[in-house]
Amino acid sequence: MARHPNDSRGRGRKLPAPWILAAAVLAFCSLCACARTARDAQGAPDVAAAMDAYLTAAHKLQWFSGNVFVARGGRVILNKGYGLADYELGVPFTPRTKFRLGSVTKQFTAMAVLQLEEKGLLKVADTVRSVFPDYPEGDRITIHHLLTHTAGIPNFTSFPDYPKAMLFPTSVQEAVDRFKNRPLDFPPGEKFRYSNSGYVLLGAIIEKVSGETYEAFLRENIFRPLGMEDSGYDHREDILKDRASGYEFVKDQKVNASYVDMSVPYAAGALYSTVLDLYKWDRALYTDKLVPQAALTRMFTPFDPHAGPAPATGMSKETYAYGWVVKSSAGHKEISHGGGVNGFATHIARFPDDDACVIVLNNFLTAHIQRVSDSLAALLFGQAVEMPEDRKPVKLPAAVLDSYPGRYQVEGEPMVFTVVRDGDNLLLQAPGQPELVLRPRSEAAFFSRRANMDVIFEKDASGRVSHFVLVRGILKTKAVRVEE
Repeated sequence: MARHPNDSRGRGRKLPAPWILAAAVLAFCSLCACARTARDAQGAPDVAAAMDAYLTAAHKLQWFSGNVFVARGGRVILNKGYGLADYELGVPFTPRTKFRLGSVTKQFTAMAVLQLEEKGLLKVADTVRSVFPDYPEGDRITIHHLLTHTAGIPNFTSFPDYPKAMLFPTSVQEAVDRFKNRPLDFPPGEKFRYSNSGYVLLGAIIEKVSGETYEAFLRENIFRPLGMEDSGYDHREDILKDRASGYEFVKDQKVNASYVDMSVPYAAGALYSTVLDLYKWDRALYTDKLVPQAALTRMFTPFDPHAGPAPATGMSKETYAYGWVVKSSAGHKEISHGGGVNGFATHIARFPDDDACVIVLNNFLTAHIQRVSDSLAALLFGQAVEMPEDRKPVKLPAAVLDSYPGRYQVEGEPMVFTVVRDGDNLLLQAPGQPELVLRPRSEAAFFSRRANMDVIFEKDASGRVSHFVLVRGILKTKAVRVEE
């Protein structure tokens, strides 16, 4: 297969993170205790003004660049862009600016599966083998397992060759072949582990059962019926009006995002949309325009209320439904999902009991997307939030900095972080990811300005650094030192 003509863009620097891993690892960070609240900053509880103040401060710190849309009870509260859709050409955002969605794509894939079930063409209880007779272990894996990330199929974006594989056009069969013959991570139904591979396989099932391409099926059965004219499957070669350019940070420097051929994320992450189209999608999910209410109830119902969290993502059996995460935010029921793909971080949060939604589309991969969404939700419901504020690093002795480098493996997961010293700071890197600068705030605690997270190193009884804890808001991920 010919090398993609744009693959040289990544030369001389690290390739970007596998998109869902980046969305998870860069999701949420602890808040600064000394920051002012948005309502205090405004002097009045005006929701739209408070949101605008928060987002203006976030953009000033390069935490956010993109479009935000907030509505409640059918009334638009905020619809505004912050930053530029193209920083090289100086193009501003408009409400019709198109962003790559990353894993927000999964909710549309799940809807397509439910539509096929309503047509009588499949059942979510069907096995993979009923569609693909030669799929290994296919008699044990159901469509339900794929929808809920409990199939045990290894996640192909975590494979060591993914940074190279993402550069080349990939057929659906080639995409499935990347993981189909690998051993399962666990018996189907036993655990929750987020897997883009499962949603790629769902795309293949949609095509086989419907007789249409995944792209065509979504266009004819979701986008056109809802009037989502600015949504679709992203093809880099197409001339797409109002397409946002994507960016990332490498050692705190803003750069153009590295290339990914969108045939690679496929049904797990290849769609694009706008804030206006996603609001049409939100409104439709209160109706039976696409599937009956009984199917929507199943789509939004977590399937196992007794399981524990997956440490690397914060998602779990108790929160994951079909392409959506169900949780509480600001004391209100939230149905949401985030996404990350080279150059973009996205999030849609629906609050069905309040008829409200928060849509955040960002054209920086290393964005504080979860914190921004959660803060906007809190403001929407009349709660004070702490304003974005830059933190100042402290100076550490060289001997202290030299005690931290090594390889650290996440407990219960195959992911391994590498820590190296870089002058007065540390660099943190997961396989295939751009390096994140960690700045010291104390002898053992470090923070990342770009990824909105803290890393806290801890020692064993002998005084040796044994592990670190990565903190993202209320989420904590432990990584054990496996090599110095």
